[in-house]
Amino acid sequence: MRSRIRRALDGVFTSLWGAGCWLAALGRRRAARWQSSGVLRVLVIAPHPDDELACAGTIVLHRRAGDQVTVLHVTDGRRSRAGGVGPEAMAYRRRGEARASLRALGVVRGDWLGLPEGEWTDESLAGPLQGLLAELKPQIIYAPSRIDFHPEHYRVARVTARAVKAAADRGALVRVYQVQVPLTRALVNLAVPTREAFAPVVRAWACYASQEGSLRSAWRLRRYAARSHRVPSMAEEFWQMRAVAYTALHADDPPRPLIGTFRGIRRSGLTDPLAFVKGRAERRRLRRIVRAVEK
Repeated sequence: MRSRIRRALDGVFTSLWGAGCWLAALGRRRAARWQSSGVLRVLVIAPHPDDELACAGTIVLHRRAGDQVTVLHVTDGRRSRAGGVGPEAMAYRRRGEARASLRALGVVRGDWLGLPEGEWTDESLAGPLQGLLAELKPQIIYAPSRIDFHPEHYRVARVTARAVKAAADRGALVRVYQVQVPLTRALVNLAVPTREAFAPVVRAWACYASQEGSLRSAWRLRRYAARSHRVPSMAEEFWQMRAVAYTALHADDPPRPLIGTFRGIRRSGLTDPLAFVKGRAERRRLRRIVRAVEK
């Protein structure tokens, strides 16, 4: 009963805050809409099994357009404490969930690096990632966000930023995705309506039964994005930049601890607006860095 009441209240709050997103978007410059030539090489870099869900609908649209999509899972997710499962058992479980998720999304190639979560070095990722980038020569790279406080997300983003230097010479674009910490309209410049991909996205999300609690809150971001960009049902948002700008974005360490800078979407929808407000000054600072590089 308590769970049903909580979900009902979350529905009310989501509708209310969604209306606020719609109003806040009035008069703002519209973000570009996703499109594909159908011959793109795409790489999605996921720090954990389930982080690829941040761009699940976009992955489906890439596959339907005929693009070649590869998903790299960096860590094995063993530190999840869901269900009281031990680290080894959790890592095994999450690898199975990741495989099922990629099948649901229609991804033919998934690379499982599977570094032990929380126990890996930058070098253990840098070498394999540079090799994969050299092999695939991706034109589009979906990468973790600097607008986040999860230490693993930040570490993967920082290593990725160094690794994409060669991709920058090839003119590759990086699309920064959001997991639970919103980029906000201060940074979003690419919106992807994903209603047409709803069914496979739902199937992919259902594959991660071990992460159901945290994923429910992340789902609300898609609802807010749809309202903000005035598209039906749900949407995914990205901060698109040239690879050289993504590298510059991570050239220096954050001036303040990330855990105190940003706030994520949490289990209760009541406090969702705080995730969009907290860290506003840091978002603006990072936006200035990217704009200076891309002039």
